[in-house]
Formats: sequence, C-alpha cells, structure tokens
Amino acid sequence: MSESVNFVMPHWLYWGWLAVMPLILMWFTRGTHGGAGGATAPAPTPDEETALAVLAEEDPALHAPGNRVTRVFDWISEQSGVFVALWTVNAVCAYFYEVVSRYIFDAPTIWVHQASYLMFGMQYLLAGGFALLHGDHVRVDVVYIKLPRRAQVGVDIFTSLFLFIFSLALLGTSWRFFSDSLGMREVTDETWRIQFYPVKAMIVIGAVILMLAGLSKLIKDIQLYRRGGEVKRA
Repeated sequence: MSESVNFVMPHWLYWGWLAVMPLILMWFTRGTHGGAGGATAPAPTPDEETALAVLAEEDPALHAPGNRVTRVFDWISEQSGVFVALWTVNAVCAYFYEVVSRYIFDAPTIWVHQASYLMFGMQYLLAGGFALLHGDHVRVDVVYIKLPRRAQVGVDIFTSLFLFIFSLALLGTSWRFFSDSLGMREVTDETWRIQFYPVKAMIVIGAVILMLAGLSKLIKDIQLYRRGGEVKRA
C-alpha cells in the first residue's frame, strides 16, 4: 500500500499556537488556583500537607515569606512553569492525530514527531525556575540533613554561588548560540525544516528565569539565616 503525506502544519501556526494556547487556557482556568486575580486555592489534602511538611524540612526557604522582590520573581517562575506545562496537551493531541492519520488513513505526517520533541526541549529549558521554586531539583543531602537548621541555610547561601556561575555561563553561551542561529536563519535538518533559532532563544530565557528564581531563594535564605534558620509562622 503506498503512503501519502497529508496536512503539514505551517511554521507560523506552530509558533503562534505555542505562544497563544497556554495563555487561553490560563485565562479560562484563572479561578481554579490561587494568585493575583484568582480564587482562593483549595485546602491541601492530608497527603499534600505531609509532602509540604517534608519539603519544609528539606528547604525552609520554600515557605519563607520573602519580600516584594521575591514575590515578583516567584510569580515569574510560577507562571512560566504553568505556561510550558500546558504545552503537554498539544503533544497528546498531535500524537493522536499522527496515529489516526498513519494507521487508519495511511497518511503519515512529516511534522508531529519533530514538533513534539522541539516543544519538550523548550519545556525542559523553561521549567528550571519553576522546579527551583518548588524544590523539585535533585538534592544530595547525606551530610546536609545532619546539620543544624541555620547551618543548612548557610550551606544553601554558599552553594547558590554555583547556581549563579552556571546560570551566567549558560546565559552567555546560549546568547551566542541564539545570535549565530538567528543570523543564519537556521532551520532543522529534517523534512519539515522549521526555524531552529526560537528554540535556542528559549535557552536564553530559561537561563534568565533560573537566575531570577535563584535570586529569590538567596534573598529568602539570607532572611532565614538572620532569624536563626526558622520560618516565621503566621
């Protein structure tokens, strides 16, 4: 049976949809979560309370009040994470379309797989700040967990130096990658030949978001250290 290739998504539609689709869903679901303009978040379940308590023990800065600056940085990290998380809906729909098209109509696409792995790559690059905000990065705490609380916070302050070194190196390197890619109007090697420089731009943006999340955590850690490592309870 001969294969035929069906609809090919235009490049402008791909990039435009990724930019607009999460904003639409975030607007329609704005009343289902807390935050500016939203309704009060539902009370956590017992399992969620246990998980939050464990996270608070591992990193008290996750629940430190911070200040106006940290709240702005945290908002950026939170919203960027929600934004890219909603892209996953696109992958589910796109792969469903590919399966139906390929195995029922014998018309495989030339763009679904590439569109999805580019999207997941950008999702990974942009979610670093969100992961840091919620304590989802891998933590090696064999020695750390045995230290007094104030010493733990002090270690966090010291190790934040390495986060900023990494973020600055990533920012400088990714900016060169993006500039070179934009200058040559780089496209992918596959048949779809979609623009590749927007993907490299996400490395730059992801580095900035990660740096802002790191600054927020550093400010909270310094506040905690001055209070002896304990979070003030309301």
